[in-house]
Amino acid sequence: MAKKTLILWFFILVKLVLHWIIIAPEYDLHRDEYLHLDQGKHLAWGYLSVPPFTSWTSYVILLLGNSEFWVKLFPVLFGVLTMVVIWKAIESLGGGLFALILGAAAITLSVLLRINMLYQPTSVDVLSWTLLYFSVIQFIRTEENKWLYLAAIGIGIGFLNKYNIVFLLAGLVPALLITSQRKIFANKQLYIAAIVALVIILPNLIWQYQNNFPVLHHMALLKKTQLVNVNRLDFLKEQLLFFTSALFVILAGFVSLFVYPRFRKYQVFFWAFLFTLSLFTYLRAKGYYAIGLYPVFIAFGAVYLESLFVGKLTWLRPASIVAMVILFVPFFRVAFPMSSPHFIAEHSKAYKDLGLLRWEDGKNHELPQDFADMLGWKELAQKVDADYEKIADKEHTLVLCDNYGQAGAINYYSRFKNIGAVTMNADYINWVPLDEEIRNVILIQSADDDDKDRKKEQPLFREIRLTGRIESRYARERGTSIYVLLDARVSINKILEGDIKENRWE
Repeated sequence: MAKKTLILWFFILVKLVLHWIIIAPEYDLHRDEYLHLDQGKHLAWGYLSVPPFTSWTSYVILLLGNSEFWVKLFPVLFGVLTMVVIWKAIESLGGGLFALILGAAAITLSVLLRINMLYQPTSVDVLSWTLLYFSVIQFIRTEENKWLYLAAIGIGIGFLNKYNIVFLLAGLVPALLITSQRKIFANKQLYIAAIVALVIILPNLIWQYQNNFPVLHHMALLKKTQLVNVNRLDFLKEQLLFFTSALFVILAGFVSLFVYPRFRKYQVFFWAFLFTLSLFTYLRAKGYYAIGLYPVFIAFGAVYLESLFVGKLTWLRPASIVAMVILFVPFFRVAFPMSSPHFIAEHSKAYKDLGLLRWEDGKNHELPQDFADMLGWKELAQKVDADYEKIADKEHTLVLCDNYGQAGAINYYSRFKNIGAVTMNADYINWVPLDEEIRNVILIQSADDDDKDRKKEQPLFREIRLTGRIESRYARERGTSIYVLLDARVSINKILEGDIKENRWE
């Protein structure tokens, strides 16, 4: 096995080991992961929250046993593929052994470690952006049309995974137009490749049309509830945190496009970066939406620095690797749930200084939001199971939740694998079982519920009991209540049909 290949496998092993230690056993899966896993049980060409690619991965995870091991492995594999693509990009740009090591270290010791920690579409999003940029590099370098088709595949996969890739294209197209690479638009193969990309994404576009474009509803809801709290200056500050340890490599990548003769033909990437980042800033996007912009500049920067660190400056090669590790340590200590929730809360200053305690509601809390979203779920499922077990007529019992995290967590952790918890939130609104008459309901209500006496449901059931709450102190779901509603007096199915009609996006 070649020396380069051995080094690549070394970095892959390092990444696998890091992912094995960055989540303490006190944490459950993340809120979003449960939704994505349940989508694998309801395959479709689209969903309210995301395109279909994640559901296909979830279906594979389901076939493999649906254990937490597989849930965590897949985003890591997508992260490994991102590293491999950057490795290949460095090779194609003429980088040697040091450039490869520097680039692999920069990818490994970055925010991608955090992104690949959770089973969310973001890991594939970054991979698809990187694959598309790699294809553009190869086309500019070789002018071989096969790279246009690889780019088309990257666009197709990226679109079917997360619509975020549209913003990459919104930056790349004008960047091509204002540089010498505009000649690509005279290549008829570009338009054939565009048709290939369209064919790949067409089933999802048809699904969107047939369902009255739920993506527009989701974007409007996102803007109203989350993006409104995004400060544009904070968005730009976050960009500096994502690759802090490799920031000097990325900056070298920017500079290289203008001062390194071999890279001047790649200036399109600088303008694409500028256009896309400006668009994100204007739209008040979440900071992590832009992460896919950076890996390609690590490739350029690594090769450029290798050309600089020669002769009397050769000592900077090992020094830069050591500096990268040292710079990553502070980030490593706070960016991952490696310590117990109590320990993190007791040492919250470092998290607060970095803005990690600020949630989507614009307020500071005891734990980072992602960490709080990984607590209380097993407790909820166990308490719901205790109630569900006591109900003899399970066939006519519905577990109805307030949000998708509750429903997904119950479905994942419950001992009753056909419990089928649902909610009027997210995609679960399409999965409410109305084939059988519903006589009993286990109702899950969030802590901010304003009807704790269940006055709304009292006329509907003969018996209503509060049976428990989520008590985990640091859980975002702390205070969520569990009610058992028995022996319906009216048709619950008709009420649910009305709720579904009222809450759907049509």
